[in-house]
Amino acid sequence: MAIRSGLIRILAAFALVGAIGAAKADPGGRLPATGGVVNVEGSGGGGLSTWALISGYGTDTEWGGAVSYTRLPLTDYQFESAAVTLGLFDRVEFSLARQRFDLQDVVVGEVIEQDIVGLKWRLAGDAVFTPDSALPQLALGLQYKRNRDFERIPAALGGTEDSDTEPYLAATKLYFGAVFGHNLLVNAGLRYSRANQFGLLGFGGPKDDSRSLLGELALGVFLTDQLVLGAEYRQRPDNLVYAEQAARDAFLAWVPNRYLAVTLARVELGHIAVTEADQSGTYLQVQLNY
Repeated sequence: MAIRSGLIRILAAFALVGAIGAAKADPGGRLPATGGVVNVEGSGGGGLSTWALISGYGTDTEWGGAVSYTRLPLTDYQFESAAVTLGLFDRVEFSLARQRFDLQDVVVGEVIEQDIVGLKWRLAGDAVFTPDSALPQLALGLQYKRNRDFERIPAALGGTEDSDTEPYLAATKLYFGAVFGHNLLVNAGLRYSRANQFGLLGFGGPKDDSRSLLGELALGVFLTDQLVLGAEYRQRPDNLVYAEQAARDAFLAWVPNRYLAVTLARVELGHIAVTEADQSGTYLQVQLNY
């Protein structure tokens, strides 16, 4: 399994940041799993959706974050991502991700890479349900995406731009004992986007070159304090000649402690460009919190 040097540099740099910051960030400051995992675009959340939670376990007087690696072999392609996040005082989150999409036998030798820089600001509310805090945690975010290989496959398929900025709004709430005595996490989001296949096939196209308001939904049930079973649904725009469907997954996240999270998911992405088969696969992510 090959990982490009850019992914390795990202992981190494932020592993160093995490080691330096360990003395100031207490990963025991918040409830387990309330930092979420790092999604495919680098922000704190689920595998597909972005949550209002700030990555890491730092409280309002601490800072922390996460380093993650994700691998998703699909029916005809392979996706990889390396990402890092930095959460400041449970209020602001910065993120950086490098994605790599290998077209394998569909277009032999072709690889598409994308960089994503994210900023998330916690606006109001509290994710943990208490009698005096019924408002969900609300966060406003921006993701700047730049396709590094736009001039080849994305442009040929009709993408009009190699980069774009996506704003989003997310709301997250954790309800104690809501499902047969188990805790329930609910997340809903709205994203304003024109990204084709999350931006891997560029932005905009012949069908529509404008942004669309798209919904995201995630539900997670805490089977135990260490195991979270859930599902996600994410709408996507349909700008290119080849139809693009919504993305969905079912996941199981294992959080043995506040330093480690491992997520396994079954992901369904529908058709991608010229391929006729539905693109599905098993997603694996390993995340280290600091």
